[in-house]
Amino acid sequence: MNRVFHPQALIAIFFLTLTLLISGCGKNEPQELYLEGKTMGTTYHIKVFAEQEKLASLNLLPEVTQLLKDINLSMSTYIKDSEINQFNRLPAGEVMPISSDFRAVVSESIRLGKSTKTLDVTMGPLIDLWGFGPDKKPTKRPTNEALLAMIAKIGVDKLILTDQGLAKSIDGLALSFSATAKGYGIDKVAELLESHGLTNYMVEIGGELRVSGKKPNDLDWRIAIEQPDTELGVRKVHKVLAPGNNGIATSGDYRIFYEMEGVTYSHLIDPVTGMPSRHDLVSVTVLHPSAMTADGLATALTVMGMEKAKAYAQEHDLPVYLIAKSEDGLVTYSSPAFKPYL
Repeated sequence: MNRVFHPQALIAIFFLTLTLLISGCGKNEPQELYLEGKTMGTTYHIKVFAEQEKLASLNLLPEVTQLLKDINLSMSTYIKDSEINQFNRLPAGEVMPISSDFRAVVSESIRLGKSTKTLDVTMGPLIDLWGFGPDKKPTKRPTNEALLAMIAKIGVDKLILTDQGLAKSIDGLALSFSATAKGYGIDKVAELLESHGLTNYMVEIGGELRVSGKKPNDLDWRIAIEQPDTELGVRKVHKVLAPGNNGIATSGDYRIFYEMEGVTYSHLIDPVTGMPSRHDLVSVTVLHPSAMTADGLATALTVMGMEKAKAYAQEHDLPVYLIAKSEDGLVTYSSPAFKPYL
């Protein structure tokens, strides 16, 4: 029997609540504004600290709602007529005008793909083949012939991004922003908050975050790295860090996977082999000013494996925290750039 563990994708944003928590009595004392809801098939949480008068003058809920709705309508493969699905149906050689949001994500995804070689935004067909997209889960392992056919249809070198729009050089190429869309949504919410003069905040979508400024009483934001554990429903703190003004993304193969014919398949797929990643590296945390970049890098480094991820982090001076499995338990690595945040 196949067991599937994967968040159910949601199309619309709903169930939003707005809570204004008054924790002090002076008008100039920082108060907390809290927003939560659902988007991109997962949940989001936003905390903002500012003066009561400042928060009372704003109406952020409809702005956040519309912003996340627009991003989801652009980048979700679960929405039939989304911008990404329109491109995925496009024949080779035809140029499609794209929105500024779409351009930002595809541009950064291409850059990261060329830099890492393990993040490929064109892996839509492979993701679907392995059952981690909107299509049904497979009942048996894809054949080598099917994998080779899909691998031939991927590669960021087959994307043509110009001022006029985006095109593909081969039919069948399809995009997936699963490694960067949530991070981009976080960055856009942060941009919205800062446009209103709000600089002390935490924005979280689906476990990826971005923090800025301080909490009341000049306290730093403290963020926990989860203990990797394949037992569903069990969440433990592995390490706590003070990330400063950064995006924080953690990627791992222990939360989204399924079992088929006695074999566990991770949602993290190697674009070179076409196979779900299988090695001892189980968790990668990356800090970067952009949550989108942190999101993409965390996925890319997880696919690399421990040694290649360490080398990449050192070469690019990245703040990275790695957790791998060994016979004696968990093995960890903090890059030199990460250690100041511990």
